[in-house]
Amino acid sequence: MSIINENEIARCVREAVNGYFADLDGEKPHAIYDMVIRSVEKPLIELVMSHAKGNQTRAAELLGINRNTLRNKMKQYQIK
Repeated sequence: MSIINENEIARCVREAVNGYFADLDGEKPHAIYDMVIRSVEKPLIELVMSHAKGNQTRAAELLGINRNTLRNKMKQYQIK
């Protein structure tokens, strides 16, 4: 069984955000928090839903969120 390495996830986020800053080319950054959360949250929900075989109750439990919150996020990200 493999364990999620939180340090690896953090490293990926750091690299991506550093790359974003490097690519700005003098432009002002904007809404970085929302950009990162959207970039991470949608694929996370998709993967957990797949792992839970579409069972929203189980997926919400795995994510540690309320099922209604999961449904709202699925609607927000247009996840079926």
